[in-house]
Formats: sequence, C-alpha cells, structure tokens
Amino acid sequence: MTAPLPSPLLQGVTPALDTLGVIRAEGPDAAAFLHGQLTQDFVLMGAHEARLAALCTPKGRMIASFIGLRAAPEVILLVCSRDLLAATLKRLSMYVLRAKVKLGDASAEIAVRGLAGAALSANDVDAGAPPWRCTTVGEAHAVTLYPADGVPRALWTGPAAAPAPEGELLDAATWAWSEVRSGVVTLGTPVVDAFVPQMLNYESVDGVNFKKGCYPGQEVVARSQFRGTLKRRAYLVKAGAPLTAGQEVFAAGDAEQPVGTVAQAAPAPGGGWAAMVSMQIAALEAGSLHAGTADGPALTVEPLPYPLRDDI
Repeated sequence: MTAPLPSPLLQGVTPALDTLGVIRAEGPDAAAFLHGQLTQDFVLMGAHEARLAALCTPKGRMIASFIGLRAAPEVILLVCSRDLLAATLKRLSMYVLRAKVKLGDASAEIAVRGLAGAALSANDVDAGAPPWRCTTVGEAHAVTLYPADGVPRALWTGPAAAPAPEGELLDAATWAWSEVRSGVVTLGTPVVDAFVPQMLNYESVDGVNFKKGCYPGQEVVARSQFRGTLKRRAYLVKAGAPLTAGQEVFAAGDAEQPVGTVAQAAPAPGGGWAAMVSMQIAALEAGSLHAGTADGPALTVEPLPYPLRDDI
C-alpha cells in the first residue's frame, strides 16, 4: 500500500500544550528509582536519548505513560497526560522510601510544545533522527517522535518563561490529530487500567525493555510477550463521526460483546476523526467495525506507520 503523502497542514510550533504535564525526578537515585518502576531502562539512558515508558499495576495494566528525558545528570523529566499527573505523582511517591530522589510537579515551570515539519531544522533539531533521540537546544530539550503521515515531529520542553521556538503557529488540535496518526498512544483518564502495554503496541515503538530488571507488572507483561497470550493489538482507524477515548468498538452483527476500545482520538483537520483502537486481532480479520454500537459509525482501518514486532 502506498504511504500517505506528507500533510501540508502539519507544520510549525504549537502553543504550550495544556493537555500535557511534567513530573521532575531529581537526585542521585532518580534514574535507578524510575528504572524500578517503569517499563523502560532509565539507568542506561544517556543525555541524547529519551524513553517511552509506562507505569503499570501489578496485573500489568497501564495507569500512565511517559516520555522521559535526562535534563541534567541527576534530573529526569517525565512528560505525561496532565489529567493523570496528580494521581501518578502520588503513586510514584509512595515507593520512594529511602531512595535519594525528590519527585515534583514541574508543569508550571516547564512548557511542553510540539514541533512539526520545517520547525525542527529551524530549531536545530535533526528531522531525520530516529524516534526517542533527545537534542539539547540551550536550556530546552527536543525529543524526536514518530512521524505523522510522513511529517517529522518533536516534543519540545523548555523553561515556561523562555521565548517559544521559531516557526509558524501550529494549532493544538492539529497536533492532537498528528499524535493519533503517529500510532503512539498517550494514556489518558478514560482508559486507565485498561491495557497491558502490548495492547497499545508499546513493545513495537520501544516502550518496553524486556531485558531490564523488575518493575510492577513485569511478569504479566513478559508472559503476554513470550507465551503467545496476547490477543489484542492497537490499530489506526478513521471515521466520519466523533470518536472518544474509552468508547467501545463492535463488530457488525454482534451487539452484545465489544471487540475493542478507542484508546485515543482526535478530529482530523479536513473533517472526520482519527483514532487508535485496541481490539481483538480476530475482529480485525473479520472486518466491518463500528463505534459505540454494532450499527454505529463505521470504522476504516488504515496502515500503521510502523511494523508490529513479533520477535523482541
């Protein structure tokens, strides 16, 4: 199938994104502490690397997702959905115990913005860098993300009082659509405790490290990967009617049992809606999917912008 052409609408720099917040972990044990709580390796994370990671329950269900970066030798920033920040910070703080790390909400001090297209190179960010590369630009940091419809993107974190990065204004709604089109889900309140990481393809976008030490839910996550018990995956879809995170997805002809859940959704700039749906693999093969009810708005499955990994 032919790859989509780069979107001319996805160019520029967003305002500070009020949907995202920042947790700061500071201290000599910051990396080791997060390493023991999240699905990714933070101990070996260098200054030019970032991490996609999840916080899970002991049953392996995701209750938050993060993009983590090392802002200083003993400072790690975790960008997450703002609606989950307070509960996530409280939960992480419960496990600090004797670790030499201080956790806090840094959202008021650090602005998070999206960069797309030519705005990357205009701000000294390599548009050709692979996902999760971290570039230091003055006091700011830019993390290269998965592209959306062929357009390079990055997440910019910098002092809230500093001038915005260079570039034309990109509205936040278009950025939200690009997040969905990238195929990488940012967990929000409607779908907390609903998925193990692989149900959102996190193992295929470097959100899980299967070689690191223990973390809450590790046994369940590893079993899902290596014992072939995973029956759900996340798929990119489009629809002509509004979609919302947490909305159930049904196969035509079966009004009783949903086959999936909308994990993240956003309106498309040209009309319609885009969403990432976590659903049964068998339902994808059967086709004819609908949102809300078995005769609700039809969903069209589109190619993911990355391959699903069978072997880790």
